[in-house]
Amino acid sequence: MPTYAYACTQCRHQFDAVQSFSDAALTTCPECGGQLRKQYGSIGVTFNGSGFYRTDSRSGGSARSDSSASSKADSSTSAAPAPAPTPASA
Repeated sequence: MPTYAYACTQCRHQFDAVQSFSDAALTTCPECGGQLRKQYGSIGVTFNGSGFYRTDSRSGGSARSDSSASSKADSSTSAAPAPAPTPASA
């Protein structure tokens, strides 16, 4: 469930409340009985990796450097097992 931040408009008391999306917003301050307002701030979500930015698909403007891309390609090819030898028929 999300946590909402509230602040009283009269006494400036601030607190957080864990509420469901379907719960009504709190309106009365528990300290003085004044009117509450929801506080809005930045969200704590970050998008890491490729594919999230417009420049990821451009040539020369990639978020990855060429050396990291080549090292990933080298490690993926070296990890593949060698094919098994076939028996010679007599």
